[in-house]
Amino acid sequence: MPNRKRTNEEIDALASRPAMPDGYGLAVSTEGSLIQWSWVEAQMTVSKSYWVGTVGANGRPHIMPVWGMWFEGAFYFGTDAKSRKARNLALSPNIAVHLESGDDAVILEGIAERVTDSGFLERFSDAYKVKYEYRPDLNDPVTATYMLVPRVVFAWRESNFPEAATRWVFPQA
Repeated sequence: MPNRKRTNEEIDALASRPAMPDGYGLAVSTEGSLIQWSWVEAQMTVSKSYWVGTVGANGRPHIMPVWGMWFEGAFYFGTDAKSRKARNLALSPNIAVHLESGDDAVILEGIAERVTDSGFLERFSDAYKVKYEYRPDLNDPVTATYMLVPRVVFAWRESNFPEAATRWVFPQA
């Protein structure tokens, strides 16, 4: 599970502008206002579906929508243990997760880890039931649950993209 939940203030201190070509018109780091981490967490919490991107052994990308949850400082989702997502993650745990919207964007990049701790999975399943009115069967060996603690996060709102586009880069333990 996540090593230590950082405070929003600690996370906001890691915020900067994304590196993009000049043609995107981003404000320099001293202009405009960066997005607050609390906005990212709110978007991740209220979203119903998320796009998960993995890469296969042949280097071909695989993008699929999933239900998932922002829970205890990380993103979690489940899939069939024999699904292409799970097979890809077994080969390379690199993953990207994106909200449904491209206008109000949150993009997470990092390493997916399979979650097996039964106590944590109980808490997660209880919270999942509240969100989706469906409780995953923890005794089903077919289901694999994954956690993504982000290494890099991008966020922007179409309404003020050049002034507010924000990137967080998290130091790794």
